[in-house]
Parts: sequence; structure tokens; C-alpha cells
Amino acid sequence: MDPSWLEAVGDELETPGMQSLRGFLRAEVEARRGFYPPAPLVFNALRLTPLPSVRVVILGQDPYHGLGQAMGLSFSVPPGIAQPPSLRNIFGELSSDLGLTRPTTGDLTPWAERGVLLLNSVLTVAPRSPASHAGKGWERFTDRVIAELSARREGIVFLLWGRYAQQKGSIVDTTRHHVLTGAHPSPFSANNGFFGCRHFSRANALLAAGGLLEIDWQLGS
Repeated sequence: MDPSWLEAVGDELETPGMQSLRGFLRAEVEARRGFYPPAPLVFNALRLTPLPSVRVVILGQDPYHGLGQAMGLSFSVPPGIAQPPSLRNIFGELSSDLGLTRPTTGDLTPWAERGVLLLNSVLTVAPRSPASHAGKGWERFTDRVIAELSARREGIVFLLWGRYAQQKGSIVDTTRHHVLTGAHPSPFSANNGFFGCRHFSRANALLAAGGLLEIDWQLGS
């Protein structure tokens, strides 16, 4: 991860809970079950978006559990991988809100590099087993990430889609930051308040009002 995050949360990596989590992940590898994303990408969000660069946070639950999908960024898939339904709905709202061309790639790395922290609450998952690593220790670590971000910065826009993300958002100091909530972009809930939320333009308006640079949401092909 980026040195700025190591300075802020590095001590959390040495706690008994994280040591237990390491043991669990090691056992998964030794048992040949493995986990997603690949180990070098587990902290990808904290590598690509340094703490001082964060302007927007999009909080997910856990990584995609299909082969080749997870890349350590919430909702993102590598180039050449089909866009999952939630991501297609995100791009639909992006296009409707800002009039941008719908991206053909599902790789959100450019957003991460422009100051959008794409953080999952749980950073690993067993193949083909959604939420399988919930309760193993990641939640405390990512709570700490959000708490440090909330305490050290001001004016960040948190986009919290769905009940799970909104519960996690209770850590955010709303006297210092902006929180936009809406339905999850999943096909099961997107019609209940995600479509039409205009969170991309609203986030940029809040950033501009606070004297921060707006996010360039355009993605290439």
C-alpha cells in the first residue's frame, strides 16, 4: 500500500486480529482453496489512491468471487473481463447523470488514480463463495481506514450505496465530510433509488463548493 496509508493504519496490520486473518488466508492457500483477488492486489485501493489524494470514497462490500474478476478495487474488473451487472448499472447512471459515453472497459483504475478510493469492507473472498471472508477480521481493518480518513481530511464525498455501505458509513464524521446515500446498483435494487441519484454530478458540486478539484469521471475504452 502507499506509504501514507502505512503511516496511518500500518499498526493495525500487527494486531492479533490481523495476524489471525493472515493465518486463515495462509491456510486457504495451503488447502488449495485460494482467494480473490490475487495476494499482490489485496491492498490495491490503498496503493493507487494515497490518503492525501482521496476526494471521493465508493464503498463496496467484498470482492467479486468469479475467476479473474477481483482486482482490489470496489466494483472494478480488469480489462477484458465482462462488466458485472452492478457495474453496468453504475455506468448507466454515470451516462445519464453526466452525459458521458458508457465505458466499454470495467477497469476503474483511472478513477482510483484521480482520487476515488474504491474500498471494499472485506478485502478477500473465496472463489465462487460471496461474503465467505466476512467476519474474519477485515472489517476492523477497513473501519480503521475510514476512521483515519475521516479524522485526517475534510470535504471528502462518501458515496454509500445500499444498507451495508450506509451502516459502515456511521464511522464518517458528517460535520467534516459529505455523505450521499442511495440504493445499491445491483439489478435487484437499482430501480429503488440508485437510478436517478445523480451522485456523480452531486459529488463534483460538493467538491467544487469546498474548493477541491472535481473528479474526471470519464473512462476510456
